[in-house]
Amino acid sequence: MSRRLFFRLWLAFVGLALAHPGAAAASDPLAEALALPTAGSLTGAADVPVFGWVENAAGVRNIWVGARGQPARRLTAHTQDDGLQLYDLAFSRDGSSLAFVAGGDEEYPDEESLPNPAARAEAPAQQVFIVPVAGGAPLLIGRGHSPVFSPDGQRLAFTRRGEVWLWSRSGQAQSLVKVDGRITSLAWSPDGARLLLSESRGEHSYVALLDAGDGRLRYLDPGLGHSTDPVFSPDGHEVAFIRYLSPPQGAAHDVGTYWSIRVVDVASGRARSLWAAPAGRGGRYAGTRSRNLFWSRDGHILFPWERTGWMHVYAIDAARGGEPRALTSGAFEVETFLLGGDRTSLVYAANDGDIDRRRIWRRPIAGGPAVRLGGRDSTMLFYPTVAGDSVGAIATDVARPAHAVLLDERASPLGRAPAAQGFIAPEAVTFRAADGMESHGQFFRGRGEGRRPALVYIHGGPRRQMVLGFHPSRYYSNGYIMNQQLAARGYHVLVVNYRSGTGYGLAFRDAPDTGREGASEYRDILAAGRWLEARADVDPARVGAWGGSWGGYLTALALARDSDLFASGVDFHGVHSMLRPVPNNLSPEAQERARQLQWASSPLGAIDRWRSPVLLIHGDDDRNVDFAQSLVLARELSARGIPYRELVFPNERHSFFRHDSWLQSLRATMDFLDQTLMRRQPLQ
Repeated sequence: MSRRLFFRLWLAFVGLALAHPGAAAASDPLAEALALPTAGSLTGAADVPVFGWVENAAGVRNIWVGARGQPARRLTAHTQDDGLQLYDLAFSRDGSSLAFVAGGDEEYPDEESLPNPAARAEAPAQQVFIVPVAGGAPLLIGRGHSPVFSPDGQRLAFTRRGEVWLWSRSGQAQSLVKVDGRITSLAWSPDGARLLLSESRGEHSYVALLDAGDGRLRYLDPGLGHSTDPVFSPDGHEVAFIRYLSPPQGAAHDVGTYWSIRVVDVASGRARSLWAAPAGRGGRYAGTRSRNLFWSRDGHILFPWERTGWMHVYAIDAARGGEPRALTSGAFEVETFLLGGDRTSLVYAANDGDIDRRRIWRRPIAGGPAVRLGGRDSTMLFYPTVAGDSVGAIATDVARPAHAVLLDERASPLGRAPAAQGFIAPEAVTFRAADGMESHGQFFRGRGEGRRPALVYIHGGPRRQMVLGFHPSRYYSNGYIMNQQLAARGYHVLVVNYRSGTGYGLAFRDAPDTGREGASEYRDILAAGRWLEARADVDPARVGAWGGSWGGYLTALALARDSDLFASGVDFHGVHSMLRPVPNNLSPEAQERARQLQWASSPLGAIDRWRSPVLLIHGDDDRNVDFAQSLVLARELSARGIPYRELVFPNERHSFFRHDSWLQSLRATMDFLDQTLMRRQPLQ
């Protein structure tokens, strides 16, 4: 080869590497899939069909906007995997401005100690910004969260650690009032004169009205229990809200009435009970994953109820009350719902007709058939969102993670929607535990021939349902990617939707003796392991388990109770001791029995039977599961000579904020399972 030809080839190679940085490196399917952009926090403008969402691409979060017939545009310019969360998106009604929050923790927004997963010299503050949708630099409004524009778009209310702040385009933000509890559900009255809010004080909460002019606060019909989901009537003259009590420890499920809908006249403060749930199914309050009370333009209040044993939406006349009318019905669950842009129709997401997937429908409140939105292909649709006369959603399928779509004749992407390469369609399966409970799962068939290792994947929550494709949550999207990669390496993987999860009705979600009251959901995990063990293409000596949070708890329980079946496991931030204070409505003897049951339901309660190796993964700034849960388990494993490995992330939260933390965790999981199950090598 001549020197000139060599030089030309070398230049071509360098040019290819610069244009495609990963081209010269070895392919890393796990890293490539984890780096795919995922969308969340979809919101819409009230009067125009403009949508906004947060995109996370390899840990770099940015806000995008899009609409029918217009290319999506990025409104922020973040470039680092720094763990800085973006959330609480809120448009002005005309769609010209978008407020959002950067920094802090969306799940725990009022904490004094702010997350700092990138270990900066100072933790990033939790700050409210406004950005022009037409383009321009974001404007810092102040510290806080939960921003909401006034109807005319000239003012912005937000909250910070029990205070309500008000910003005006003609001045700086000012504090209006400070309360003792945490403020949620902040909303403006239709005339822009008042703010409505719910104030949580731990074991009880109130609904209050705040005068936006002079800061006077007035509590509406305060009572015992929780008052939540307040909503104005269309004319602003009344407020409705849900009031509920938590049932006492040990109460039978078919007795007691624990919740009602209250209506208060704003001018006089007079309150009335519009409706109270009767005893029996649905007598205990349970909401959906979104707002749970809406007041339609034609005078109906919409709310969720499980009277039939399934979560459905009901309507009741706001003036006359009476018997609620079911707007949805059947052997399926409504996951989220809202009013259509005309405020006379219901839009909802449910697993109607396909219990392990999600679709979106719309139907008139006054009556008429439900119409499915977004076409009839295999795309799953979550979290319907209204913008003007349009409906958007978060969509996923087998190969494409969460992305924003417009629901027209089909689910048309509003922004980027790249697909993962080589992903297989998981298979829907069912199996029964020893006590007869049927569970659903998704089976990822491992590549290759002959007997191979197998894994049970256990989701967290436990109020969750895994689906037949990418999950809209980034946490479970990453779990789905990992299960696909494990299958590609030859593992069979069975994802278990165990009892106490959602999607399969009230009896399944509220199954007896779960958690601290007996860990009955573990029977479904054991059944899943036995289901895999019995397959002719599974090596019964190489069955393992992995999962996070409640799934980490059940993984640890599997290893502690049944090391003869579960030969290895990976426990992401799991609970290992279920001991907690016992309610004081029980006698001293009953309290002691309850504590003994908590211990028997704990992995530590069976630690002397634990033999299998485990990988423990935890961030030490976890606010959902105390880091001490992994510390105490490591001590007990060490004392018994049980082999384990550890991966700890200083300053990380429960659902790791940094992409690199996820990548390290899943690579370590792959290596650990390859060593202990695929190759059956002892830990060094």
